[in-house]
Amino acid sequence: MTALNQLYPQPLWQWFEQICAIPHPSKFEQALSQHIQDWAAAQGLNVVEDKVGNLIIKKPATAGMENCQGVVLQAHIDMVPQKNADKEHDFETDPIEAYVDGEWVKAKGTTLGADNGIGMASALAVLASTDIKHGPLEVLLTIDEEAGMTGAFGLEAGMLEGDILINTDSEQEGEIYMGCAGGVDGQISVPMSWQAPEQSNASFRLTLSGLKGGHSGVNIHLGRGNANKLLARFLFEYADDLAIELVEFSGGSLRNAIPREANIVIMLPTENVASLNNALDAFQAIVRSELSIADPDMLLTLETLATPAKVMSETAQNTLIDLLHACPNGVTRMSDEVEGVTETSLNVGVISTHEEEVNVLCLIRSLIDSGRKEIEGRLTSLANLSNAGVEFSGAYPGWKPDNSSPVMEIVRATYNDIYKKDPTIMVIHAGLECGLFKEPYPLMDMVSIGPTIRFPHSPDEKVNVTTVGQYWELLLAVLANIPPKAA
Repeated sequence: MTALNQLYPQPLWQWFEQICAIPHPSKFEQALSQHIQDWAAAQGLNVVEDKVGNLIIKKPATAGMENCQGVVLQAHIDMVPQKNADKEHDFETDPIEAYVDGEWVKAKGTTLGADNGIGMASALAVLASTDIKHGPLEVLLTIDEEAGMTGAFGLEAGMLEGDILINTDSEQEGEIYMGCAGGVDGQISVPMSWQAPEQSNASFRLTLSGLKGGHSGVNIHLGRGNANKLLARFLFEYADDLAIELVEFSGGSLRNAIPREANIVIMLPTENVASLNNALDAFQAIVRSELSIADPDMLLTLETLATPAKVMSETAQNTLIDLLHACPNGVTRMSDEVEGVTETSLNVGVISTHEEEVNVLCLIRSLIDSGRKEIEGRLTSLANLSNAGVEFSGAYPGWKPDNSSPVMEIVRATYNDIYKKDPTIMVIHAGLECGLFKEPYPLMDMVSIGPTIRFPHSPDEKVNVTTVGQYWELLLAVLANIPPKAA
């Protein structure tokens, strides 16, 4: 089996192998951060950890390029922790088991962390090099991008000196990104009341699994199933007929990942169990038919449980089911300005049941602030109708495209020179950090590039080996082509 560190380009893959070996899920990046700091200090590089935990590493220009514009290579340290249900893995202590499968690098049963580990590895490989041409160079590694963009929010003015920022968090070779969506977290809290079971004497956990999931921005337009929404639909269609009493609803694990699995704990009369099984078969057949192309492998399974002491009250249960069934999800509008790009979307990401309430955590994304606010209004109206609470937090701005960007033209021309074709200029429906960087650094010229990564934020995540080499060649050529500072 080919070892990662034998792939081209070796300097990048050697760093990626180190990154995979040190756990670094969101909120738990410190071990990897310290490893990088220790390495940078040993190389004699200037390394600073800012007050929120971002790393800034500076390297002088190579000979003859001292007067070039300064470049900031930027990546985020953290990765999304997602695993298959049958995979034993602790993201806080266990390394990522990466392996080569033909033209792809994958992980065994977990997310790979190519998002954004490949970009981070490329930046560190440039720092480690002795023969790559570049002007004054800074590497910015931010924390907690996937779970709240804490690092980008906390970056202060004056920490960076560069004129140009190259974000390495894009996920399609041949595409150059010059804009991205903004977003906000929305949480609806449905009040709970409880009662003793009325006529139920059979108890089960119903699990919906087998969905592809994926990135709630990049993959949202693919029409994949949302486990939370599908279970809510099942309850809406069958709860009354089967006299189901609901005990718990839980699903999804991250607000920015399309939920692959969800489960409910239910009670119902024993005489209705056969009808329940028939309903499950019918519902599974319907959904598999509807999603036969986008997401064909949805699976419903029942597990017998001990009898719970209490169930949701009829009013609370009906309110929850109606709210979840009515809650918008997926693409709400495609962009008129950028063909084929989602303008506004919503992901019903995480549902959790507590004593006092059931929380429904959503992530709204939009290329325009008014689109985001319109979806905030829909959720507010839904909460008002349901006598539920709603809160919005962590809003971050989009990155407005700049058609006159000089670095965009440099990257475009460099790509054409290498590959004899024009790249595609894109806007991504995901939350790149560039929008937040524009606040403390409004004059910094920005662009985003990267290799081809498929199914980020899911255990199916994989990165194409050939495109990593192409991305690397483009990055080095761009660094060599950065012009002098204006006189």
